[in-house]
Amino acid sequence: MPPASTRIRLQPANNSRIPFWGQLFIGFLWIAYTLSLIFTDSGLNDLHFLHYVFLAFSLIYVGYVLVHNAPVFGTQSYLEFTPAYIVHKDGLFRPKQAFPAEDISALELVPQQLRVQLKEGGTYALSLRQVKGTKRKRALREQIRTFASKHNIPLRDTQAPA
Repeated sequence: MPPASTRIRLQPANNSRIPFWGQLFIGFLWIAYTLSLIFTDSGLNDLHFLHYVFLAFSLIYVGYVLVHNAPVFGTQSYLEFTPAYIVHKDGLFRPKQAFPAEDISALELVPQQLRVQLKEGGTYALSLRQVKGTKRKRALREQIRTFASKHNIPLRDTQAPA
């Protein structure tokens, strides 16, 4: 039975020093602080417009955190197996990497990585640490095997069967 989708969603990389909920807390703390300054300002300060500027930047920061860590605008990080390409997208503001099947000389599936070796000599290591869940990992391995067998690409799988 063919899979319903050829796109495997990747979770955010979680490589920031402050976790997602901490970033949101900081952003909402800034918003609350700025709003309290705006509402308690008695008009004696000539620089009260800076409160609105800081509020705008705080809202932009919270929006940025949400866009990068939550699927606000749909799936932004994914690995997709089309009939002729492997497509890797690693975030909202990052470009897609498309690997045509006719340019791939070999695939290597090692723990936490898919290595794509191109005929021109380049090797790309796609991190699979962002694939969460046993069902997604199983579906990913099956799609890699199907893609490799369909295009007669040698596949070296060093992972233990899941």
